[in-house]
Parts: sequence; structure tokens; C-alpha cells
Amino acid sequence: MKTIDAKHKDLRAVNQALRASLNGEPVTVRHAAHVHGLAAGLKQGQVEIAGDAGDYLGVLNAGATLHVQRNAGQYLADNMTAGTVIVDGDAGYGAGQYCYGGTVVVRGDAGDFTATMNKGAVILVAGDVGDEAGTYMLKGDLVIVGDAGANFANYLIRGTVYIGGAWRSLGHNTRVEPLTEADLAKLRGYFEQYGLTADPARFQKVVAASPKPFYN
Repeated sequence: MKTIDAKHKDLRAVNQALRASLNGEPVTVRHAAHVHGLAAGLKQGQVEIAGDAGDYLGVLNAGATLHVQRNAGQYLADNMTAGTVIVDGDAGYGAGQYCYGGTVVVRGDAGDFTATMNKGAVILVAGDVGDEAGTYMLKGDLVIVGDAGANFANYLIRGTVYIGGAWRSLGHNTRVEPLTEADLAKLRGYFEQYGLTADPARFQKVVAASPKPFYN
């Protein structure tokens, strides 16, 4: 496996080296915590981040698979359109914001404003999330295995939010609905695919109360 040592290198140098190394084999990047915007806009390839990742990891990801062995910074997978980003630890503020597609998996906790304006991605958090998770979500699935902070799913427009724990408060334009058999099957599939330990039957489903949340 090709290895890139990002120590003492800037974003441009690391991303250039990464693109030059993606020839069908996985690439490992080490000492990348200071590199903000690593693997931006990749359309293919498999990248292993040994240790922590900086902010904006996988921004505009368009098909690559990124795996962080420890924690990720802020704005993980911002504006992603396709591909998969997996973080074994925690993710900071704004994980999975403005994503149009693809999958984001955080095996630890995620910060405030996780999945803000999600437009079609699947975003899974095995731990807890902060405040305003799922705010202005337009499409896709947000799955929280743990607890959520204040204003959970605030001003939800479309899409579906599932939570296995409790929330501090629900946001505007939200309604809790019973899980269907299709919901249970979908959650079970997510958990099996990404190795998450959770019982789908214990989850609650949050949807938009109105299709026009700003006019009520």
C-alpha cells in the first residue's frame, strides 16, 4: 500500500501527491491532522487516514472511499455528492453539511449542526450529536444511535431522521411517527453494512410536520 507522509507538507502538496498515487491501490496518509481539505473532490480511490484528520476532509467528495482511523475535524464531507467517508472516532462541528449523496459514518460522536441541509446523503452517527442536528434537512437519512442536543431536526423540510436515544428538544416543524416495517429493514441494513450495534426497534422516526415549514 502506498503511504504519503503529510508531516511538514501543505494542502496543495499532499493533495497532489494523493492524486498521483491513486492508481487502483489504496493509499495511506499519515500525520494529516493539520491538512484542511484533504482528498477534496476525489472521484474514485480508497484513502486511509492513519490518525486524526483535519477540517473539511473529503469536501466535494465525488466517489472516493475515505477512512479515518481516529478523529476528524470540522465540516467533514462538506458538499459531498458520492462515495463513503468513515470516521472511527469523533467528528467536529458541521459533519455532513450540504451533502447531495454518498454515505457518512461516524462511529463516535459528532458536533453541532451535523447534517445541516442534507440533500440526499445517508449520515450515520453511532454516538451522540450536538445541537441543531438535521437542521433544514431536505432529503436523505440521518441516523443517530445515541442522543441529540437542542433543536433536533430544526425546520425539517424533507428526508427522514431516526434516533435511538433521547433529544434535549425537538426543533420546529417536526413530527414523530411510528416506524414501519420498511424503516426497520432499512435501519437493520445500515447497521449490518457498517457494523453498528443497535436495535432498530428502539428507534424513533422524525419527519417534517408540514411541507412548508416557513409559512406556518
